[in-house]
This record gives sequence, C-alpha cells and structure tokens, in this order.
Amino acid sequence: MTTVHFIGAGPGAADLITVRGRDLIARCPVCLHAGSIVSPEILRYCPPGARIVDTAPMSLDEIEAEYLRAAAAGEDVARLHSGDLSVWSAVAEQIRRLEKHGIDYTMTPGVPAFAAAAAALGRELTIPAVAQSLVLTRVSGRASPMPNDETLAKFGATGSTLAIHLAIHALGQVVAELTPLYGADCPVAIVAKASWPDERVVRGTLGNIETKLTAAPIERTAIIFIGPSLLATDFRESSLYDATYQRRFRSRE
Repeated sequence: MTTVHFIGAGPGAADLITVRGRDLIARCPVCLHAGSIVSPEILRYCPPGARIVDTAPMSLDEIEAEYLRAAAAGEDVARLHSGDLSVWSAVAEQIRRLEKHGIDYTMTPGVPAFAAAAAALGRELTIPAVAQSLVLTRVSGRASPMPNDETLAKFGATGSTLAIHLAIHALGQVVAELTPLYGADCPVAIVAKASWPDERVVRGTLGNIETKLTAAPIERTAIIFIGPSLLATDFRESSLYDATYQRRFRSRE
C-alpha cells in the first residue's frame, strides 16, 4: 500500500533536515518537492532512479494526480515542504484529498525557518522578564487572507516578539502599524534565506529599517523579527540554573 510521507525539509541547508526525514527520502521511489523554496541539495538523498517532480509550477489537481499515479504503482512518496509542516505548508489541503482516496500518509517535522533565522541572529527570542512569547504571523496576501481578528495591531499590543513571515513586500505596512505600539527605537531584524549560502541579515529599528533596505531590497523568503528581546542585554538571569533553585533533578536538601 502506498504511503505519502510529508517531510519538513528545513529552512534550506541540506544538513538541517531530521535523520528520519533524510531516511524516508532515501526509501521512496517518488519525490515531490517545491523547487522554488526547497534546496536542490536535499534531492541528493533520493535513491538512484527516483522519480523527482518539482511541484512549484503545478496546481493542486496536478499534485493529486501524482499521488494517484504513485498509488496505482504501489510506490511510496516523499513529499518535501520547506521549513516545518505545521505552519504555512499547504499540507492540510493535500491530506484532505489523500483521505478522500484512502491513501495513507505520515508527517515528519522539520526545522522551522524562524528557528534557523534566530540562529543566524545568534539570539534567543525569549528573554527573562523581557519577552516570554513569540508570535508567528503574517499579513494578508493573494494566496490567503488573514482572519479579521488576527492583526498586527492586536499581536503587537501584547509586546511579544513578533516573527512576521511572508511580509517583506509589505514592510511599510508593518512599520506603520507597529511603530505606535513598540516605538521607533524598537529593534528589527530581517533574515533572508536563513541557512542558505546567500543568507542575508539586516538589523535596524522600526524607525530606520525601510531606509536600510532601500539600497539593496529583499524581495522574498525573509522573516521580519520585531521586539525588545532582539537587543536585550541587561536582563535578569533565569531561575532555572540559579544555585538556590529547587527542582526535581537538582535537590538542594
């Protein structure tokens, strides 16, 4: 029986994929991948003679047809998506069609883009007493509008660190909506193509980030981080490693 293995292929670098994901790719005679955002280096894990299909130019109907072709041949499929499957992967609509046809599937998580971007910044995004929440969000686009209650203003009102995906084209909107909430001096970091050879990091504030991008714009595949945690240095240390902190695995009695 055919199984479609949805695999989070990570943010870009071929070695930022789970061992399980790599091994599944190596066992599948068919591999579907979004060639526009999944590194071609990951395809090296495919077995010799594998049928490799770039889904970037394909419609959902055409992708469904590939699943049906594999099912008719009794072949397992490695279906690669960039980053992690849990957010903005368009996996849900594919699963719905697989279930309609009675085709089995599995899901293997991947390294999310925001985690790779934070590593590029060399920052922890949750800082004691400064920011303990990270909001992953985006702005409305042609592919998918935002629900009415999920706005930058509402998320920004919490003071949380924001990781705004798929919004580099709307940087002006992001700055305009969040400056009144965070202030013009609030740190901003933009990471484009995290973990790729041409990774790029631009740091600034809500007051100057647009100017900093004027000379060398970033057009896609970027995450915008906003929040005081990005530059915090004078913060209290976590109680987790405090010498007097009593916890289950470090009794001080």
